Amino acid sequence: MKSWILAAALAVASMAGAEAQTLAAVKQRGILNCGVSQGFAGFSVPDSRGEYRGLDVDYCRAVAAAVLGDATKVRFVPLTAQARFTALQTGEIDVLFRNSTQTFLRDASLGLNQGPVTFYDGQGFAIRRDASVSKVQELDGATICVAQGTTHELNLNDVFRARGIKFSPVVFERVDTMYEAFYAGRCDAMTQDSSALAGALTAARDPAAYRVLEETISKEPLGPFTRNGDDQWSNIILWTHYALVEAEELGVTAANAEAQAAGANPTVQRLLGAGGEFGSRLGLDNRWSYNAIRAVGNYGEVFERNVGQGSPLKLRRGLNGLWTGGGLMYAIPFR
Repeated sequence: MKSWILAAALAVASMAGAEAQTLAAVKQRGILNCGVSQGFAGFSVPDSRGEYRGLDVDYCRAVAAAVLGDATKVRFVPLTAQARFTALQTGEIDVLFRNSTQTFLRDASLGLNQGPVTFYDGQGFAIRRDASVSKVQELDGATICVAQGTTHELNLNDVFRARGIKFSPVVFERVDTMYEAFYAGRCDAMTQDSSALAGALTAARDPAAYRVLEETISKEPLGPFTRNGDDQWSNIILWTHYALVEAEELGVTAANAEAQAAGANPTVQRLLGAGGEFGSRLGLDNRWSYNAIRAVGNYGEVFERNVGQGSPLKLRRGLNGLWTGGGLMYAIPFR
């Protein structure tokens, strides 16, 4: 009996050590290694000074602020679609924020944990504005550019086969070369998440020459990935997202977080670490969420700045709005 209890205790201790390994490594290193795309406007793209900008990038910075107290302590690792999951599995990166769709097979077969949905999207099609196409069915016989190793490639084959739409795929390993091929006229259409297409067209030589069809052919819930067996780290990623969403609902912004923390609202105090002891439950400082919100703002600020009305993409909130406004963004209560 004693030997069984000892074995169980050792197993629990071993599991606890495994669960804390990413957090310990990031703290010891003093840098968060964050996997991002090689260039999706609005989500992850270097600016003229080489600094990464975008919604996914802001999430990386929010996690760095929560864990290390400094949003600048991030090493951005640009990854292709084919390399992104391998980079996480092998430990090259600590977390993946890279326009990655959450699916059953990815959850069940990669040995990775799917985090919260940070952006609800759908697969769309970009075409030339002068093309006589108003809906997907009219792409019958078209040549279509698509990125290799993505859900877009699978969806394209499945949906078009089911609808009896004939097409010729032109597959690319890198999205930047796919964009170039499309602009050069090698394809009649290009398929990707609608938000990514909108961003890509803003960088075209003649953005007005192209448009994105309103119709989409899939659900593309985008979010972060972490490694299985590291529950503490996965929870940090999860609750950092919830903190940004809860902050928007409570009216907490990057600019007023300090004043709000000194206020009398107990829910706001718990969120910002002025009340309760929530940080220690995650292995973090009690001001972890305050630091994240101060660094990037609430979810609404992150959205509007990168892909919303304050950005070149001008995307509507839609499903990415708060639940109180008809959207799907909903934070688990901080209590």
